[in-house]
Amino acid sequence: MNIQHNTADLNTDTVTNILVVGVGGQGVMTAADVLSQAALALGYDVKKTEVAGMAQRGGVVTSHVRFGKKVLSPSIKPGEADMMIGFEPAEALRWHSHLKPGSVVMVNDYPLIPPVVSIGLFDYPEDPLGQLSDCAVELHRFNAGEAAIELGDRRLVNSIMLGAIADHLPFPPETLESALLKRFQHKGAALVELNRQAFALGRQAFNTTKTMATA
Repeated sequence: MNIQHNTADLNTDTVTNILVVGVGGQGVMTAADVLSQAALALGYDVKKTEVAGMAQRGGVVTSHVRFGKKVLSPSIKPGEADMMIGFEPAEALRWHSHLKPGSVVMVNDYPLIPPVVSIGLFDYPEDPLGQLSDCAVELHRFNAGEAAIELGDRRLVNSIMLGAIADHLPFPPETLESALLKRFQHKGAALVELNRQAFALGRQAFNTTKTMATA
């Protein structure tokens, strides 16, 4: 999916739908907040909703972000997501039914086993990204978890993932980067610089991601 970096959608009824999914502690809700703030800064109407199950204990976390000239509902219906940022492979697969054919899916392929699997309520899917590649989507994958560790803090995964999706949004990536760095301004220049590096690393990583075959 090629999306022009402009705000032309403000003149139409087009609504952009982005799913952000992962597990507690990965910064899913922070990433969704940053996406929303960037869209608000450009004048979009924005709606967002979140589901966090035991988020502080590694439970699943999902956020729907919708923006456009006018958005009536915060929830993305099955088959309507234009993009998905998957912080964890199995969680990305869980939401495949919400993806629109041809949608862009960016996945951190560093797996984290959620509590529902650890306590035996569910099985971790075999080859979740292989299954996701059977859907008619544009699937990209890379190890954002390892990249964050190399930068010195595994919590940087969300900034890396935002950088990776930045060039697919219907507005300039610099707008998203500005919203991200503003989020950390009150925590000091060093943390702002670290997140700037993480965002840049994500954008660079996209160019080397494996684009998996689509159906």
